[in-house]
Amino acid sequence: MPVWLYVPLVVLHVVVAVALILIVLLQAGKGAGIGAAFGGASQTVFGPRGPGNFLSKLTTAAAGIFMITSLVLAIFSSQYVGGSVVLTSPTPKPTAPAVTPPGAEQPATTAPGTPEGGGSVETPPPQSEGPDTTPQEQK
Repeated sequence: MPVWLYVPLVVLHVVVAVALILIVLLQAGKGAGIGAAFGGASQTVFGPRGPGNFLSKLTTAAAGIFMITSLVLAIFSSQYVGGSVVLTSPTPKPTAPAVTPPGAEQPATTAPGTPEGGGSVETPPPQSEGPDTTPQEQK
């Protein structure tokens, strides 16, 4: 669809939408009197009014134009085969996980549900049971 046709159609659609809102707000409701609030007036399905006045005919025309422009814009936008920002953006480069040197101390991680800085029990280093004894034990 050419841009020279799409842009004026969108502008017409917005103008008709604003006009439709204003026309509906200008009209008086069917039950404008206080008696209608308590069910005092018996009305038929479409109200006691006869043929519609100028504002109701204008509302019908504006609603019809609004529906037609909505339908045409929906059809045109479904046929649009333009580019996308998502398809043209560069792909993010994966980040490598942090590698710690072999002699560095690993950061302590706590298990879920344990309090910060506590809750873990330290185990003593294993005792050797073989002939390797410390010099204090040999005396």
